[in-house]
Amino acid sequence: MPFVVVSGLSGSGKSTVLRTLEDAGFFTTDNLPPELWGTLHDLARARGLHRIAVTTDARTREFLSALDDSYARLARREEQLHILFLEADASVLIKRFNFTRREHPLGDTLLVDFARERDLLAPMRGMADTVIDTTNLSAKELSERVLALLKLDHDFRLRLMSFGFKHSPPRDVDLVLDVRTLPNPYYDLELRPKTGLDPAVAAYAFQGEDSEAFYTELRDFVRVAAERARKSGRHGYTVGIGCTGGQHRSVAVADRLVRDLADLNPQVTDHRDMKEDQG
Repeated sequence: MPFVVVSGLSGSGKSTVLRTLEDAGFFTTDNLPPELWGTLHDLARARGLHRIAVTTDARTREFLSALDDSYARLARREEQLHILFLEADASVLIKRFNFTRREHPLGDTLLVDFARERDLLAPMRGMADTVIDTTNLSAKELSERVLALLKLDHDFRLRLMSFGFKHSPPRDVDLVLDVRTLPNPYYDLELRPKTGLDPAVAAYAFQGEDSEAFYTELRDFVRVAAERARKSGRHGYTVGIGCTGGQHRSVAVADRLVRDLADLNPQVTDHRDMKEDQG
């Protein structure tokens, strides 16, 4: 069970890393004292949570005296413990604080605060498995580096939803596709009560060279859109596929895309308007 502790200087990117790990499926907790690491680990294991990430930094300064003992106890329980420490040049940290207009947790002048914070967190930095200097990194670049470090690139998921336009398009998708130009199985009385999951319905919808060509272009477009989303740092991309009623063509297309785009880790999250096969 990976347990990641994120620490570092204020303004160095800890919030960005925590959001990145949360998007990657981690249970995350901000500002957790070291003495509670083991408790959280045991609770998470008991509840079947497989990925945990916490931040511990200068805000927990009253509790850092227990750092060594807390680390030793957790390391005995968890083989996949990884401490990640972030830092940056003081000049860059000052610019970031001036941009956000937040107060430093140590509450003095910024230069003094950063110097005190470095000393306070020196033990944490010393036990870190990885130290990342974020001085010249954008938030996107930092996210990509953390994902690569923890080998999380494979966690991208392509989500597919079928729907019927007559019931209104979904609003919670990234891309809406219209497949109403495919042959409509609704006009075949034998196929009408069935769904797009039925092989006969799918064969009807994809009949003819024009239909196959249309599907091929649609499939390739979905691949390009999803891959660009993955490269931009997204962990998921949702495509809504619509036909008139959401029973036949959209269902068949979504089902086929799952098979044809397997490398994008696809799943159908919902056949929103599909009624059960009544045939």
